Amino acid sequence: MCEKFERLLAYHCSPTLAGIKPSSLIALPARQYADLPALLEQYGALLHSRGIFLEVLCRCRQRALLLVYRPEQLTACLDHPKARSLLQLCDYPVSLPLSNLLSHLKTRMEQEGFPHEIGLFLGYPPEDVMGFSLYQGENYKLCGHWKVYFDEENARKCFERYDRCRAAVCRKLAGGCSLSEIFPVA
Repeated sequence: MCEKFERLLAYHCSPTLAGIKPSSLIALPARQYADLPALLEQYGALLHSRGIFLEVLCRCRQRALLLVYRPEQLTACLDHPKARSLLQLCDYPVSLPLSNLLSHLKTRMEQEGFPHEIGLFLGYPPEDVMGFSLYQGENYKLCGHWKVYFDEENARKCFERYDRCRAAVCRKLAGGCSLSEIFPVA
């Protein structure tokens, strides 16, 4: 196992690993992760047994963007009527499966870099994704794990929950536990 990769997963993906967030995104520096395919194979097998999947959304010479996700939760988020409407505006396929939506996201990332609708894939409220797009990242009410344009109170509670989860997982990892010990197979 790779201690550096586990620390990165713990810091950036604890809420997803714990099942309280549908997905997380990590930027992996290419020079530090030259062995990424082998690492993804190893951790993919470990996490898959826990209902968690790893998928590289894009890769360039500097970095790879890795989506860590729970398919059932992510599908439910993307199937929300407001999320579906936003995705349709960006020419996503009307019907799920998730694999089709992820393929389209990868294409959009190749063409546009970092499309606004990626927030939907990260479990952000559709209203905030719309607000970010409409206001071009300005005029938000709160900035935390995402920029909040509508329900500031619920977002603040969510941010606190994510932060508590991250702190707990990182503490356990620093105390000598591995991710497989922190998140045993149910």
